[in-house]
Amino acid sequence: MNAERRAEEARAGWAMTGPALAAILIFFLIPALASLLLSFTDFDIYALGDIANLRFVGLENYARLVENPLFWNAMGNSLLFVAIGTPLVALLSLCAAILVHSRWLSWRPVWRVALFAPYVTTLVATAVVWRYLLHTRYGLVNYLLSLAGAGPIDWLGSPTASLPAILIFVAWKTFGYNMIIFLAALQTVPRELDEAARIDGAGWLMRLRHVTLPAIAPTLLLVSVLTVAAMFQLFAEPYVMTEGGPAQSTVTILYFMYEEGFKWWNLGSGAAVAVLLFLCILAVTLVQLRFARRAGAI
Repeated sequence: MNAERRAEEARAGWAMTGPALAAILIFFLIPALASLLLSFTDFDIYALGDIANLRFVGLENYARLVENPLFWNAMGNSLLFVAIGTPLVALLSLCAAILVHSRWLSWRPVWRVALFAPYVTTLVATAVVWRYLLHTRYGLVNYLLSLAGAGPIDWLGSPTASLPAILIFVAWKTFGYNMIIFLAALQTVPRELDEAARIDGAGWLMRLRHVTLPAIAPTLLLVSVLTVAAMFQLFAEPYVMTEGGPAQSTVTILYFMYEEGFKWWNLGSGAAVAVLLFLCILAVTLVQLRFARRAGAI
């Protein structure tokens, strides 16, 4: 009876998970495998017109990318977004979640909606609005700076200011999603622990460091992993706001892949960029997991 029951439970489990597994197979595994195979070919617009023009080139696409300075420039920009954007977004999200979770804040549901709203707004529309806000002569940001006596900044036309400008926009656009994740984690922290630390004389920072953060450590890891993957895959933001300029200063690795595949029709080379991007995200994620294990977060 126990064997029959386990068999029935297994069949029920496969029946319920089957549609999801089929979707993963069709929309993720098969395209990923096709992209890997495509990266070893010279698939271009000629092969698109006639498959007989397709040739196997081995690692030639990867060798060409390694020798391409634009690829390394895009990779460097993406790593800057990851190195600066990940802690920035995580910190903003955590601060917002603590603020919304606090007892003394009035109208907490309103604050949750207001802080989460940027994430659900249309990305292209908000990027266009931010282009006007950051306009050198007519933008609101430079107008506010002028009231403080500062000169205008060419936010989207300067190689040194364009990347921070996009990073600020990305942080504003995405922190609301992570805020909801942190808020859910904060609601699981037993209030008895916080009250006990308060009675023992611990201040707010001490309680945050020794009670709250250790309790939500797995959530911190989750947010960092998700944010790293999102930062590596930035495309629409630089495409809409700067089109990769000025002087290629905001070209990300995904933007470079788009240009290789759909601007120059080097689809095999674009697939190779996708494979390298996957390996980069995997490597950084494994490093994060290793540090998390050492810190006892998982």
